[in-house]
Amino acid sequence: QVQLVESGGGLVQPGGSLRLSCAASGMIFSISDMCWYRQAPGKERELVASITRFGGTGYADSVKGRFTISRDNGKGTLYLQMNSLKPEDTARYYCNAWYRNTRYWGQGTQVTVSS
Repeated sequence: QVQLVESGGGLVQPGGSLRLSCAASGMIFSISDMCWYRQAPGKERELVASITRFGGTGYADSVKGRFTISRDNGKGTLYLQMNSLKPEDTARYYCNAWYRNTRYWGQGTQVTVSS
C-alpha cells in the first residue's frame, strides 16, 4: 500500500525558510514522478513544483527562484526547500506521486507565513 507522509510545515515569518519532506513507502520511489501541490482556504489546489524520475524539475511562476524541489531515491523522500516565504505562500502543502499509472496523495502539512 502506497503511503506518502509530509512533514516540516509550521509558522514562519515573511522572508523566512522552511523545508518540507515527504516520506514514501509501499512503492518503488525511484521510478515515480513526484510533485508538491498546495491549497489555500477558498482556493483551488495548485501545482507548486514537480520532479520526474529522471530528475527534471518544474516550478510555478509564483515560486520560481524561491523554492527548490529535490529527491533522495535512497531514502525514498521528496523535499521542498522554501526560501523568502511570503504571506501568499500560506497553504496546506501536499505531496503527490504518479506511480504505475495511479496518482497518490499525502495528507498534507500546513505552512503559515505571518508576522
